Amino acid sequence: MNFPSIQSSPTAIAVKLMIAAGVAFGSASPSIAAAAPNAVTAAVQNDIDAFYQSRAYRPLWLSTGNFSGGEALLELFESASLDGVDSDLIERKAVRRAMTRAQSGDPEAIFRADRLLSENFVRYVRAMRTVNPVTSGWEINDRELMPRAPAAAEVLADAARYGSAAAYVGDIAWMNPVYGELRQALINARTFGEGAQSQIIRANMERARILPGRSAGRYVLVNIASQQLEMWENGKVVGSMKVVVGKPDMPTPQMAALIRYTAVNPYWNLPPDLVAERVAPNVLKDGQSYLAKKGYVVLSDWSDNPSKVSPTEVDWNQVAAGKVQLRMRQNPGVANAMGKMKFMFPNPKGVYLHDTPQKDLMAGDSRLYSAGCVRLESAPKLAKWLYGRPLNTKGAKPEQRVDLDAPVPVYLAYLTAMPQGSQVAFYEDIYRRDSQAMAAINYGGSN
Repeated sequence: MNFPSIQSSPTAIAVKLMIAAGVAFGSASPSIAAAAPNAVTAAVQNDIDAFYQSRAYRPLWLSTGNFSGGEALLELFESASLDGVDSDLIERKAVRRAMTRAQSGDPEAIFRADRLLSENFVRYVRAMRTVNPVTSGWEINDRELMPRAPAAAEVLADAARYGSAAAYVGDIAWMNPVYGELRQALINARTFGEGAQSQIIRANMERARILPGRSAGRYVLVNIASQQLEMWENGKVVGSMKVVVGKPDMPTPQMAALIRYTAVNPYWNLPPDLVAERVAPNVLKDGQSYLAKKGYVVLSDWSDNPSKVSPTEVDWNQVAAGKVQLRMRQNPGVANAMGKMKFMFPNPKGVYLHDTPQKDLMAGDSRLYSAGCVRLESAPKLAKWLYGRPLNTKGAKPEQRVDLDAPVPVYLAYLTAMPQGSQVAFYEDIYRRDSQAMAAINYGGSN
């Protein structure tokens, strides 16, 4: 795509006039669209121009006597392979030349270099925030959470708000802190040569790409690998708890979804395989009293409005043998496997977060007991954070729906490497996904 030459740009003419008139660089300067082999679209160029105009053309990365922001950005460009960014996307040689010319202190040269840095930074960030669900292993349940390349104005405004351009780049602040800290750990690891842990960190960086940046509001992060839940606000963890996740043969999916409501006093719809494996043998052993004790009800079908079926009409031997699939539901109560509430983000997998009466399961280091859903150590704690108040029940009516004023994102992530202070904690690859994830990553090497 061709763009107007710099010489024909009205803003370039304005620069020459301002320089000739002795206008101070800090108060006004040009907006110059640098032509480039990998030039971004005209709309993005216009966004960059508008950004500089809004700040009276003050540089973002370079200031008199302080080029640390630009140097940090150039160092980032040199390590593009760590982020899976195509090195051909970045004009590193042109940026180096422009920064060398800017050393003269000439206002026009400084601005040209600063704008070229911004243009390449926008490309870089947009590439980093573009997630491939195949290589990252994510299922995106809600369209609102589909990763998107941010607008240029959004990228640059976020950098300008950070206070220090060099710190913004050093912190990889447009990404989630988990990503930034894993990236730094990978840089440290590369000092001692590539090894197995480096490859695991790479795989987890790819998974962490989808997580919200530091400026995001509230969201829930469940790390399946560590069996921990964290509540995040504005880039920081504000609460956490243990969770139980799916057994290796019934894994919890890596999914991004929106929590929309809570069901208080929920039913539990038993999976047919559990009915065959656990319920039917006990009915054959103890009779129908077992069903009454557990609050189990036999239903006619899997529709929204099934009718109740008398247990005497069921051939329990056939159910136990797996020859007849039976729908069963557990009524709300102290024995209900869902506990007092379940947090719903409707999805095809039928996965959700829920309370549990089996608190003893939280005591172990490995908590792999569920059929794919996530059991919570403290459902009331999560409810209070989500709603800003305790979520008390109103009577015993089943399935009381309590909508959130605004949906809250939940990320069921599979992170086998997680920052922990100045170190990285590595967790067991419980679902044997790491080797597949590492094989899917086709970037690496030197730039």
